[in-house]
Amino acid sequence: MTQRGRAGRSATGPRTTARPKSDLANRRAQLRAVIEPVVTEAGYDLEEVSVSRAGRRHIVRVIVDGDGGIGLDSVAEVSRAVSAALDAAEEAGGDLVAGEYQLEVSSPGVDRPLILPRHWRRNAGRLVKVTVKGGAPQADAGEGDRQITARVVSADDETVTLDQDGQQTAHRYTDLGPGRVQVEFSRLDQVTDEELTEIDDSDDDDDVEDEER
Repeated sequence: MTQRGRAGRSATGPRTTARPKSDLANRRAQLRAVIEPVVTEAGYDLEEVSVSRAGRRHIVRVIVDGDGGIGLDSVAEVSRAVSAALDAAEEAGGDLVAGEYQLEVSSPGVDRPLILPRHWRRNAGRLVKVTVKGGAPQADAGEGDRQITARVVSADDETVTLDQDGQQTAHRYTDLGPGRVQVEFSRLDQVTDEELTEIDDSDDDDDVEDEER
């Protein structure tokens, strides 16, 4: 789900000069420093901040999530709060984004990799594909690694319990690669329309030049 914010304005107008990656990384860090307290105060986690360019306009994408997910109304509220915080920072003299920008606030799609303990916890009950370090090597994994498809049973700060063919095993996060949620057609009623939209929207980003990566 995406809430599109208004275009921000710079006192000097749009600028299109290419910037070094280090400068973009600094801007991303500055943006995160402004945005994260706002998201945290609203009761959610800031998952990602990215800056990309489409034509003359920059796009600031903010991904937020929380236990139980985040609804469209909450996304809109967070978007307004983040927009106000960015405006205040700009007025205080902070050059956060060069030129015009568009703010997009959204929740993670089902294609978001599971990396942190909270990612695994929030996907309990779902089927995931993940690489487990150690064991017999496979063609689609690194040497000594094996790739499995299993269901997330539970997760805490140190381990996640996965059920593979009825056998439950606890794995430490350090022994796992990023998990990928598998969309089950027999369980499409458990996947929200917004999550499916995130997958569809990902195909529309091919023409956007990402300046961070």
